[in-house]
Formats: sequence, structure tokens, C-alpha cells
Amino acid sequence: MIQHCPTPTELDDLELLVSGAYAPLTRFNEPGSPVTLALPEGHTEAELVDPEGLPLARVSSDGTLEQLTHAQHGPFRRLHLTPAQVREAYAGATFVPVADALTEGDLEELRGLGRVVLVALMGTGTPSLSPVALVRATLAAAELLDDAGVVAVPLPSHGDAEADHALGAQVVGTYAGPDPVHALGDSSGPYPAAVAAIVDEDRPAPDEQGLVLFFTGLSGSGKSTLAQALIDRLLERGGRSVTSLDGDVVRRHLSAGLTFSKADRETNIRRIGWVAAEVARHCGVAVCSPIAPFAETREQVRQMVEAAGGAFFLVHVATPLEECERRDRKGLYAKARAGEIPEFTGISSPYEEPEDPAVRVDTTGRTIEDALEDVLVALDEAGYLHLAGAVSAGA
Repeated sequence: MIQHCPTPTELDDLELLVSGAYAPLTRFNEPGSPVTLALPEGHTEAELVDPEGLPLARVSSDGTLEQLTHAQHGPFRRLHLTPAQVREAYAGATFVPVADALTEGDLEELRGLGRVVLVALMGTGTPSLSPVALVRATLAAAELLDDAGVVAVPLPSHGDAEADHALGAQVVGTYAGPDPVHALGDSSGPYPAAVAAIVDEDRPAPDEQGLVLFFTGLSGSGKSTLAQALIDRLLERGGRSVTSLDGDVVRRHLSAGLTFSKADRETNIRRIGWVAAEVARHCGVAVCSPIAPFAETREQVRQMVEAAGGAFFLVHVATPLEECERRDRKGLYAKARAGEIPEFTGISSPYEEPEDPAVRVDTTGRTIEDALEDVLVALDEAGYLHLAGAVSAGA
């Protein structure tokens, strides 16, 4: 039996299945259910492990689960109680689902309910706040009530609003059992000061947010030169930590030993994406300039960055193949045409042009400063960096 680490959404679903929170649902891949598990191709059963390799459960070919242990790490793990534990600890309370930070109006509404349990629905894909921030904000709100408990429930988003709403109602009902459930009304009032501080920390202004600038384009398109010019401009201006993840440099250090097969090239991009996401997690700026020819892998990088709380800014350096081949400073296109380099992007391997980049730049017949200004204007308009029009020497 293989070991397999599920996606963050699948791990959340696994926790709720084995805890009984999804009852009567007890397994993955039931017909019509959004709670699904995708195993590696060719496998129908597996031992499911967490990202550190801890075995959590075994899944059989029909989706049935055998729990091995429960997740042991992660912020607020002490609040991840099973429905049975919650019903025993909070019998007679009113259960309140919480999917966003509570306002002053929400608290006023709750003060008339007596003892309450705030059920923080903080799974992967929490729409407004990061999962950890949602629990922190809910705990801060509970401190302002006379008698309130907090339970963390990792209910994830499955990309279907109607199905997720029904699943959420089912989960909260399972936790409440015979006790009442109170759904808060719409309240757009101010946050209490303690809650507002957490919200502000979790939702930084665009120019304070971690940022990944991802330049993609054919070899010779000018993407590395543009990326380096932007890095120079950022360093001259100061105020932000900047990390360069250039394709060739990454190949020498982070991805040494990988070939240029499609599988290894995609592994290289995912490694770049993971490092860039960690830079963004700590509010730094990462500038990446790989070829990254495949849309699926670029999207995987976007998801890693956004899951880390960063912004992903895709720059398509759309210099045509003919111009890239005319430049051919490294002689790579000539070797590819001669059959000396297999799977060379643009010649014997495809390049999938981004459909919706943040900005598209053609460097043909332009100075680097002129082409870079297109990028800087787009960054300025998005609110991430304000460097447009700045002269390099005086930035």
C-alpha cells in the first residue's frame, strides 16, 4: 500500500470524516458529495499521511477510512474537538457558526443568547480571513462576551457555494446535536478594537503584502533581464526585502540534478513556487524568471503563493519566437533546431501563453528601461509597488 499526502482540502475533509463531523457521511467519494479524494494514478487504496509523513488513516478502494491517529500539530489544535467532545462540554449552549471576524453588532446580538459556542469554520479556503486569523479573531470576540466557548472546525471550501453551504449547515448541526443553532444576521458595523487589530494584521495593504513577481516567457525573451532590472530598482528604492529566483541560478543551487524532461522542468517550477511562497509568507518580495511553459504549473505556483497570504503577479514577456531565436545569445535555438537539445520550449516542446497575465510585455526593439516601465505601471495600478516613472539612479 502506498503512502500519500492529500491536499490541504482533502486533509481537512479527512479530519471531519473521522471525527464524525460529516455524519452521516463517513467516507470519501460518495456519489454527489463534494468530499472527494484523488489518489495517484493506478492506485485505489493508500495510507494517508500528513505533510510530515505521520500516518493518519488508511483508505480502501471504496473510500472507507480506518483512522490510525489524529493530527497532532498546527495552531489551535487544542480547539479541534470532535462533535461528541463538544456536546459533552457545552450541553445546553447555543451554537453560532462563524466564518468571518465578528463586529460590534454581532456581539450585541450574541449577548442576548446566554451561553454560546462560537464554531469557527476555518478550513482551507476560508473566504475572508486566513484560518489562523479567523480563530484568533473569534477568540478575541469571545473574550468580550460573558460566557462563550470557541471550537475550531476545519471546514474547507470545495468550490461549490451551494454544496459548501449545505455541508456547513450539516456540520454545525452535528456539533450542536439537540441544542439550538443561531445564524448571525448581516452586520457591516465596526470591529471591536481587539478584533480589528487581528483583521488589519491579516489583511495588509497591497504595498505591504508579500509579493511574488513571476516573469514567464521563451528563452531569450528578455524576462531575466527585465526581472533583474526590477530587482535593481527595488534595491535602490529600499524598504522591502527582495529575493531573486532566476531560472539558471535556481537550476544550479535548488534544482541541481534535475534534467530538462517535462517532469523535471515542472518539478523545478514547483520548487521555485514553494520558495517564493515562503518569501511572500513573511511579507517579502520574490522575483522569479523561469520559462514556466505550462499553464497548470503556473497556476499551482499561484495557489501556493495565495495560500501563504501573498499576492501573485504574473508578467508574460511575450517577445515572439522569431525575435528570441534571432537573439540566441547562448546558441540554444541553433542546437535545438539541430536536434541536439530535446524538448526545447518553442521548438520541440510547447509554450502555453498565459490567458490572463497581470501585464504582457514585448521587448522587441525596446530598451529594457522602456519595457520595464510597462511592468512598473501595472504594479502601481494594482497598488503593490509604486516605482512607475522613477529614474533608476534616483529611485
